[in-house]
Amino acid sequence: MFKVSDPLTTPPPAFATPLQQKVYETFAALGIPFERVDTDPGLTMEDCAHIDAKIGVRIVKTVFLCNRQQTAFYLYVTTDDKPFVTREFCGALGIPRVSFAPAEKLQELTGVTVGATTVLSAILPESAPVQLVMDRAVAESDWFACTDGTATCFVKFRTRDLLDRYLPASGHSLSLI
Repeated sequence: MFKVSDPLTTPPPAFATPLQQKVYETFAALGIPFERVDTDPGLTMEDCAHIDAKIGVRIVKTVFLCNRQQTAFYLYVTTDDKPFVTREFCGALGIPRVSFAPAEKLQELTGVTVGATTVLSAILPESAPVQLVMDRAVAESDWFACTDGTATCFVKFRTRDLLDRYLPASGHSLSLI
């Protein structure tokens, strides 16, 4: 049975990664209220269904992409049920073909490992070269839920707080497609 805690409104008592700590420090500094759940490693969309049921909103799908030369990087946030179609993504942005970026680049530029990919990593200085892209359906939803930079803790907060407060504090701009 996949373990999911009851929702909590406080940061974890101990931080597993520097990004996780920075996320909760930023939430506190910006006054962003949140709910979070501690879980078994949530590595699949099936795992996320258990988390969704507990927090009452669907976890977004976030993929880390790059061009063939590995000189342009994209963090794409979409709904959990939308398949990723390279041609559509590239066409919407007017860019050449992309593919999934290597795990070592994910760690280097976003501070996370596979299974913990999150737009919240935009708050890290090393994420500056990463372009943020979001599906309009996600941006138009009331609530946003994603990992907090670990595969064992998921956080829910208002999408407006992400778009109007968190991302501007990161210095990143966002492309909507």
